[in-house]
Amino acid sequence: MKLKKSHNLSLDKYIDLSLYDKKNGYYIKKNSFGKDGDFITAPNISRLFSEMIAIWIVSFWQSLGAPRKFNLIELGAGNGEMMKVLIESFQNFPLFLKSCNLIIHEKSPSLIKIQKKKLIKTKIIWISKINELKKIPNIFIANEFFDAISIKQFRKKNNLWFEKFVNFEDKNKAFFFEKKIDIKKVERKINFKISQNQNFVEYSEQGLNYLKDICKIIKRSSGGLLLIDYGYTNGKMKNTLQAISNHKFANILENIGNVDITHNINFNFFKKFTKQMGGLENNLTTQKKFLIKMGIKQRAEIISKDQNFLKKADIYYRLKRLIDEKQMGNLFKFMLIKNQKNKFKLGF
Repeated sequence: MKLKKSHNLSLDKYIDLSLYDKKNGYYIKKNSFGKDGDFITAPNISRLFSEMIAIWIVSFWQSLGAPRKFNLIELGAGNGEMMKVLIESFQNFPLFLKSCNLIIHEKSPSLIKIQKKKLIKTKIIWISKINELKKIPNIFIANEFFDAISIKQFRKKNNLWFEKFVNFEDKNKAFFFEKKIDIKKVERKINFKISQNQNFVEYSEQGLNYLKDICKIIKRSSGGLLLIDYGYTNGKMKNTLQAISNHKFANILENIGNVDITHNINFNFFKKFTKQMGGLENNLTTQKKFLIKMGIKQRAEIISKDQNFLKKADIYYRLKRLIDEKQMGNLFKFMLIKNQKNKFKLGF
């Protein structure tokens, strides 16, 4: 990527450049999913994960009154594995499948190519903007979508607030520095008192815009958002910025465009932010609790019944990765945002 004579960027702009630069952005030029990539997501660990999501989606559709036409939108579909298993599972529910417009919202042209190859015989629409959606019920699925959006960071020192910036005039010696800012201007922009009771603030402006737009769509034409991501529920925000390369932690300031930069979602903040929009209900649980309530253990028993020892061991090893508290079980959370009138709570 071309560098200007002086390169001072706010943290979110630096992350955006590193991940989504049109030529050299991390997500634009490579498939980072699976064994050969830098990380493995739950749908790539076991198809059981996506099967549980499929059952949940069909049940949620029924709670909306089984509308004859509705949109199912996956936000950031990765290598297309989840959508592939969802569609295979939906074959058991022909009325649901007939009613469903399958949609993927994806920014990366290289991932769209991979998704189209994997989902070659299915009628899927790819959209670049979610406000293009028709005014019919919309069910959004966001698995590890929000953690991949760039963030801003602010720190309070002696009652003054400072924003984190990156200087990479010399891209081999990039460094962080801080600029004094007016936090009230930031709060007016997002219409939320983000600095209240905080000494450190980490949030994604772009992520909040997505959240706001999705909530407006849900309020306008019913539906919901099932948000699956790693994160925490503390009232106090913390620095969760990290880079991953080859399944290991890497330096955020090195190898620009070749490492995945990510952060943990503060679900407490998401909850407060959606609450102030009014008319919406928010449910939150851990991945372990959600998947067990959806019957993942019983499903594992069924599919492993007539398998040999090695195949059985593999099924249960993968299941453990998904639900064990020391692995993904507690770190990953499931959040459901829907209209208050809808009392649906399956999995929560």
